[in-house]
Formats: sequence, structure tokens, C-alpha cells
Amino acid sequence: MKKILFLFPVLALVSCYNAEHNCKDFKTGKFKFEFEVNGVKKTTFFERKDSIEIETFDGKTDTATIRWVSDCEYILQKKHPKNMAEEKAISMKILTTAKDSYTFEFGMVGSEEKQRGKVFKVE
Repeated sequence: MKKILFLFPVLALVSCYNAEHNCKDFKTGKFKFEFEVNGVKKTTFFERKDSIEIETFDGKTDTATIRWVSDCEYILQKKHPKNMAEEKAISMKILTTAKDSYTFEFGMVGSEEKQRGKVFKVE
């Protein structure tokens, strides 16, 4: 009985926290992703049209195909890779969503190493 009384508050707290997952709201649109490299803030802009993504970073534009695995997960593959590293597909997983942003996790397909970031919808 003591175990049940102990678990009840824990379960109540866990069930109260439901992260939003409105991933379909982010399948298309214009977005911005800010990150830091060696202490310098960088920004990339991209437009997603369901199965294609056009990204602009440091004045260069690149195109990638998108294969949706589920409403919240997709695989990104550059259409015109310039080197071996760019040939590798990237796994993207939307973890939580808000009105105009989402938090995601990404990494090379097959790699255990993952990073996280936050994307903002600009249009």
C-alpha cells in the first residue's frame, strides 16, 4: 500500500506534463535556425515544402530531399553533395512544438551522436 501511495504523486506529475506535438504544422513553411560556432552566432534560413527543403546559409543555397518517416521524424538528404560528409543522410526528430517553433534532435543516420536545436517559423 505504501508503494501505491508513493507512486501516485509521481504519476500525477508525469501525466500533467504533456509536450505538444503538432508536427504537421511544421511540414511546410519558412524557418530560421540559430546556432553558435566557436562563439559566433550563425543563422540559417530554410523553406520546407513537404518533401523538399531549400536552405540558405552564409550566402549559399542548397537543396535537400525529405523523406517523412512519421509526422515528427524525417530523413534529410542533400541533392547535390559537394563532399563525402554531405552525402550522409541526417535524421531529424521533432521533440516538442509551440505556436511558432519546435525543438528537435538531429544526427547522421546510423550514428548514436545527436544534437539538439530550436527552429522558429518565420512565415
